[in-house]
Amino acid sequence: MPESSFVGRRTFLKSAGIATVGSAAASAESPQSDDASAATPSLDDRPTVEIELNINGKPHRLVVDSRTTLVDLLRENLAMFGTKKGCDHGACGACTVHQNGRRVLSCLTLAATLDGADIRTIEGLSSGDRLHPMQEAFLRCDAYQCGYCTPGQIMSAIACIDEGHAKQSVEETREWMSGNLCRCSAYPNIVAAVRQTAGAEPRRDPAAAVTVISNAADKQPNSQAESGS
Repeated sequence: MPESSFVGRRTFLKSAGIATVGSAAASAESPQSDDASAATPSLDDRPTVEIELNINGKPHRLVVDSRTTLVDLLRENLAMFGTKKGCDHGACGACTVHQNGRRVLSCLTLAATLDGADIRTIEGLSSGDRLHPMQEAFLRCDAYQCGYCTPGQIMSAIACIDEGHAKQSVEETREWMSGNLCRCSAYPNIVAAVRQTAGAEPRRDPAAAVTVISNAADKQPNSQAESGS
């Protein structure tokens, strides 16, 4: 190879570095970069929609982001924190509310699709200090532990009765309540609360039927051991 055509390693690296820096500078100063930043919408430019909702008997006229879900509308826009946000994927049922009398998962329901709808949440069940019968049943049956899933459980339970799935077999009640998960596993007491409210079972505390067998006699100290014999 002729000596004049040979490019040394240092010369090559130096030339490549200068080319890279020059290309980056040109990209930073190009009009295309300005166009890209201008195309990014600001908060004020996001698409909004005006809707009217009847929530727990009260009318609400709202302007919301068209991507807002019902659970976010209730919690973030209206400060109604009774409806819980659980998995945010429609798998746990914690966000269950009623839309026009039917239970829906509010984390999967876009608020923009609900114009004119009647929405009922856990806050709309009681009348002053008087609880809804289902709320009373959950207290009587101790159908909760941490309480996070309880609002969704109660809303789904009321719908389960209205749909006619609580007066037949226990298995049917369980099946139609299976979309609501309880990580504390209070399922037997939840089913009891639903069926008692539906009139399928007598109103009582499920724990009252539990027989406690004491082993106090087995824990009595051995008299011979006490005497040292």
